Amino acid sequence: MAKTKTTFFCQNCGTQHAKWVGQCGACKEWNTIVEEVVQKEEKRVWKQSTTAKQTVNKPLKVADIQLNPEERIVTNNNELDTVLGGGLVKGSVTLLGGEPGIGKSTLLLQVALNISQKVLYVSGEESQSQIKMRAERLEANNSNCLILTETNTQNIFKNIEETMPDVLVIDSIQTLHTSSIEASPGSISQIRETAAELIKYAKETATPVLLIGHINKDGNIAGPKILEHMVDVVLQFEGDRNHTYRILRSQKNRFGSTSELGIYEMLSNGLREISNPSEILISKKDADLSGTAIASTLEGIRPLMIEIQALVSTAVYGTPQRSTTGYNLKRLNMILAVLEKRAGFKLGAKDVFLNITGGINVDDPAIDLAVVAAILSSNQDVAINPNVCFAAEVGLAGEIRPVSKIDQRITEAEKLGYKTLVASKYNKISSKNHGIRLVLVGKIEEAFATLFA
Repeated sequence: MAKTKTTFFCQNCGTQHAKWVGQCGACKEWNTIVEEVVQKEEKRVWKQSTTAKQTVNKPLKVADIQLNPEERIVTNNNELDTVLGGGLVKGSVTLLGGEPGIGKSTLLLQVALNISQKVLYVSGEESQSQIKMRAERLEANNSNCLILTETNTQNIFKNIEETMPDVLVIDSIQTLHTSSIEASPGSISQIRETAAELIKYAKETATPVLLIGHINKDGNIAGPKILEHMVDVVLQFEGDRNHTYRILRSQKNRFGSTSELGIYEMLSNGLREISNPSEILISKKDADLSGTAIASTLEGIRPLMIEIQALVSTAVYGTPQRSTTGYNLKRLNMILAVLEKRAGFKLGAKDVFLNITGGINVDDPAIDLAVVAAILSSNQDVAINPNVCFAAEVGLAGEIRPVSKIDQRITEAEKLGYKTLVASKYNKISSKNHGIRLVLVGKIEEAFATLFA
């Protein structure tokens, strides 16, 4: 019998070490090194057909490489298709991560029940009866969706050979194990080996594979970091379990953009796609309140209208508080310094709280002017006209800078019924007539005079 071979892995980053050490030399984390068995059997689980021709790749000039259009499978879930770049690419491996209870299994089961292709849904966490109850709650009936509860990859591949599915869903990768590795499910070596077997299967059969991945306390995909490098697409399902809205983002996509965004609402009968995100990002109110401003932002190619809320009050303690939700705190401090230094507003001794409604995080600098407007509105205790929105960046000199894709922002604001859009006078706006009044300013003082004159 072969001698059992063990080695040491970092549970945080997956780096291999020759011996146990207290601190990982790669990620500098303490007490994350564990010993694992890595002795493999010689047999492989998924083998390519022996009748297939073995070809050897040869180097080609870039001009001689043939471009083959990527075949995509439409999932009939518009938000997911948008984030993926048009659908599932054949032979791709997609990893979906998110908090426990956020709706990862619900989303993929909903996709499996609504897609027209044959789907094999493999669950290592729930029984078939539990999945049946969830499917009835989703009010979808697809005879092409097959449910399998199994964690051993050998048995999974036997069922794959019998059913020959068009799409494979694994829930989740941390529950799988292969007998070629003598380690417990969820360990670094098991995750890496089972993922490698599924990727090999996907590439050789051109079958798209969807993997659900757990996340750790830091919000990263649990297991070795190499898992995210191995797969083609990494999706992150975000949101608060105590709120109904969920956001699907792409962190890595070899077949499309990573700047796209999908928004869902969690209901009792599953996830509802939000085609108009502005309906959840702008609060409904009867009276005009100070400290609120509407900003026009972009997520990928999708324009969004979001509401910025600010509260400015006299500091009770010696050190003023600065707090943000959904916005970069350092950028808020920069904007406050610009308002005090360049525009003369005395905010250094006041508490400033900033919130982006809807629970989303926005990095677009085009919302800077809306942040400034909300802060000044709260400071002056004067409400901004609810029919006014903003799309401009604020520079360190107090100038109002232009932003990209201004025409798309104008069109979205006009479509949602806004009457005025405040932007930079340095923007290059197309000459076509817009049905919305454009107020073009160059400095913060001009914007203040326009709003509060």
